[in-house]
Amino acid sequence: MESCHQCGADLRACLNCVSYEPRVAHQCKDRRSDPVAEKHTSNFCEYFDYARRVYSGQTADAREEAARDKLKKLLGD
Repeated sequence: MESCHQCGADLRACLNCVSYEPRVAHQCKDRRSDPVAEKHTSNFCEYFDYARRVYSGQTADAREEAARDKLKKLLGD
């Protein structure tokens, strides 16, 4: 299986798939696939295709802080 050369995380996992959607049944938009319990580990889904995303380099904390700043600006605080 493919894994990240820096951290060792599985790359071919549901979280990296174009069909992954946390708001739908079994968190997968592709209804043909079998349900996968652990979305962060590698699997052998035949419908897997890498999601194309732009890397922002921000951590979750930085994104949260930016969102809070935007909300404060919107509300006039």
